[in-house]
Amino acid sequence: MVIVRHLEMTSRDQLRPGSSTPAGIRFQRVEEDRAAVAMACYHLVGAAWSWVDRRDWDEAQWQTSLDEEAGELWIAREGKQVAGYAQLARRGDEVAIHYFGLAPGCIGRGIGGWMLTRTVERAWAMGATRVVLNTCTLDGPAALPNYLARGFTVVREEHRPREVGHGSL
Repeated sequence: MVIVRHLEMTSRDQLRPGSSTPAGIRFQRVEEDRAAVAMACYHLVGAAWSWVDRRDWDEAQWQTSLDEEAGELWIAREGKQVAGYAQLARRGDEVAIHYFGLAPGCIGRGIGGWMLTRTVERAWAMGATRVVLNTCTLDGPAALPNYLARGFTVVREEHRPREVGHGSL
């Protein structure tokens, strides 16, 4: 069984910032080639955690989704290397952190808390009245503790059968 947790933050005041900016890391909004960048980041970050819902998408499907979500794509970089990324999707007056994660070599270096803080700040700046995200037991072991430490609360849990690497959440 996979446990899917739905989390929310309903006030800016709930945000508890992560660590200070890690040395050499910058967080940038992606404006050009968003579909190609989103697809590459999804595969880079998600491969280790059995992300499969968009595994077989082509660039056109990514572009359609990004356009429909009316959101933003952000990348954390260390030099020229991707350290992590966040994809925000606008849903009425709420903003969903649709995808969030770190590149394999960047886990455990203090980047995740800092990057999540920047992502949540951006969601509020987009005019959100509520910021939401989902995580599951297939995600990295630090994911849920990071979300809770930043001020998110679990509002619902689902238990779903799933074979690792098949299907989608």
